[in-house]
Amino acid sequence: MTSKRAALLTTISRNAILSLALISTLTMPLPAYAQTAAAPKVAGIETVWQTALPRPKLDFNPNTLPSREAVMAAVEYVNSAQIADMTNRPLQMATGSNVTEASSNWVAATYYVGAARLARVSENRNTLRFLTAVAEHYNYSLRGARSDRTMLNADDVAIGDLYQELYSRRGQQGTLMPLQQRLDFMVPHLNRPQETETLVWWWCDALYMAPPILARMSAITGDPKYIKAMDKEWRRTAGRLWVESDRLFLRDERFKTRMGDSGKPIYWARGNGWVIGGLARTLEYMPADFEGRDFYTDIFRKMSSRIIELQQPDGLWRADLNDPKAFPEAETSGSAFFVYGLAWGINHGLLDRKTYLPYVTRGWAALNKQVLPNGMLGAAQKTGDRPVPTRAEETGPYATGAYVLAGLEVADLNDAVQSLPEALQGRDHPDTVMATTPTPPPPVTVVGEEEKARREDEMRSTRALAYDPATLKRPAAIEKLTPPTEAEQTPRAVARFAPDRLDDLLWENDKVAHRIYGPALEARESPSGSGIDVWAKRVRYPFMDRQLKFPNYHTDRGEGLDYYDVGRGRGAGGLGIWFDNKLWTSRNFSTYKILKTGDEALFTVDYRPWPVDVARKVWETRTFSLPLGSNFTRMTSTIQSDTKEPLIVAVGISKRKTDAGSGVLLKDAKTGRLSFWEPSNPEHGSLGISILADPAMVEGFAEDADNYLILLRVTPGKPFVYYMGSAWDGGLDFKSRTDWDAFVAKQKPDFNPAKK
Repeated sequence: MTSKRAALLTTISRNAILSLALISTLTMPLPAYAQTAAAPKVAGIETVWQTALPRPKLDFNPNTLPSREAVMAAVEYVNSAQIADMTNRPLQMATGSNVTEASSNWVAATYYVGAARLARVSENRNTLRFLTAVAEHYNYSLRGARSDRTMLNADDVAIGDLYQELYSRRGQQGTLMPLQQRLDFMVPHLNRPQETETLVWWWCDALYMAPPILARMSAITGDPKYIKAMDKEWRRTAGRLWVESDRLFLRDERFKTRMGDSGKPIYWARGNGWVIGGLARTLEYMPADFEGRDFYTDIFRKMSSRIIELQQPDGLWRADLNDPKAFPEAETSGSAFFVYGLAWGINHGLLDRKTYLPYVTRGWAALNKQVLPNGMLGAAQKTGDRPVPTRAEETGPYATGAYVLAGLEVADLNDAVQSLPEALQGRDHPDTVMATTPTPPPPVTVVGEEEKARREDEMRSTRALAYDPATLKRPAAIEKLTPPTEAEQTPRAVARFAPDRLDDLLWENDKVAHRIYGPALEARESPSGSGIDVWAKRVRYPFMDRQLKFPNYHTDRGEGLDYYDVGRGRGAGGLGIWFDNKLWTSRNFSTYKILKTGDEALFTVDYRPWPVDVARKVWETRTFSLPLGSNFTRMTSTIQSDTKEPLIVAVGISKRKTDAGSGVLLKDAKTGRLSFWEPSNPEHGSLGISILADPAMVEGFAEDADNYLILLRVTPGKPFVYYMGSAWDGGLDFKSRTDWDAFVAKQKPDFNPAKK
């Protein structure tokens, strides 16, 4: 967002830019127009929406950058005409095939994208009121609930941009919940580890509808799972539809073999417009350090360089980019997206201004020649999947949405280059929220002063007597971590006893993070035990306490998360006694002592006696040491027993089986190694866990229902050493099992228990 745009938004949000009379009208229980003869017949439709603004001058010089004021006047006019057209049409019960009305389908939703961005900077609050009314009408919901396949349909997610915009401006959790639930359903399918014959986003239009929503959800929530899932499916789609030699996208795989009348491949203008527009919107929310970001900027630049080669002398592009003669008439829906994409690329420093600006100004001037007398953008190809003839009077909400986006970027060409990613939308002042949220009219039964007074008393009691979750002041389900201070970002090794987390004992350094469970949890959860938990970490500073401030600390907010399930197993390196082909384990630790933090996290814990069948009892003291810069925690265990016979200690790693398989297990008695690379979690990736033990103590390997085990011969009362290490392919150091296995193979552990 430009500084000018941000400043204007702040002004709009905090100042009474409308007269007091207008504000009072907007916030009245019954709109003022309801008292006039021109009142609309549909409740909730405001008469002010039903008439377009006066027509401004639309004759733009194709060789000159127009002023911001001239462009914004055109944008406001065409946008108001679209709202008027929508609100003068009956609302339909079924929205799937609507192509003109206000709807929850992609046709209308792609208009809302442009309108919502206009509402950020417009002094005319009618656009935001209209958008709010639409979102309220559809209860912030999405189409496609009838089947799993349709719940993955990118078209039905497109309206999510509107809901995200309203959430970002107002912070009302309910505006985002249905969308987040739908995206949570999508993520595992986008993340599927196996390649499939069919795609989720099998047509290029989908790259406009869903990817920006997923990228923005990560920005809103701080959880990178959405943008990471988006990245995987986007690349799959590009792998099928992107034609590197032509620097364009096929509409879908059918067009790999379908040729136009000229014998050339068919490259649909609006299809490629969807892609370049979707790239722009996705890059607005993609972190600057997102791994693989260059893939997107490279395609954006390559497409842009091809698009300017295909602009026609009148400033527009033809429906079939590869064969302008096949459909020689004007077509604006694809052209508007190209003007938007090129102007956006200049504004964000991805395209050279001197090279690309002439194409933008010619395109903008040409688009405005197609604005019809009623203010609607004409020559918009109808809905479909390929180039077809287009009439001058044909319109479409999607074309208006692209026109508005194009105009906003052309206006911004008068300002400095903007940085990426763009800042998230700021919260509106409460006065702005009130003034831009239409108040539903009361029921038609509320007639007469007595009934109005009764109704008002009912509404007051609703507000006064209903429980308000905000009174608990708990963090919102989608609240993000606050950025760490400079001091908090210092790498260090720390250990903390956490009575606030049911006596967990947490330790972490700049590489890894772990925890074990204490007495309070043992009392509450009878299955809990002495397994070791692994946290997925992608920052160099301690983050566990920051993450644990949220009840939902299993959500990735950008720094990492706890998604590892210890369950009934040993987790990552918990131990037990192997006797009679069975594992006998302790409960949670009973006492602890933290000895050191800073360059090393050093602490000891005690485990109360536990039975080994009926043969004996054992108890343990263990020292944990995790120095700064290491992926491995060194553990020195001393196991006591009520008999002197040697023990077979089993150090374990929890088994894991998912739809992605059972993971990869490596075991080597000669080197004392047991390693397990877990199957991929659809949302969060894979963890690798390794145990390093003294080869001289290794008796072999075993398994039970829950664990892979390395068996060590131990003398009661005599300390022994083993190491536990972990890695996450979503972290900073290891991106694959191969990387981790190679790292583990290079380790030279010291098993001398006397080492300090």
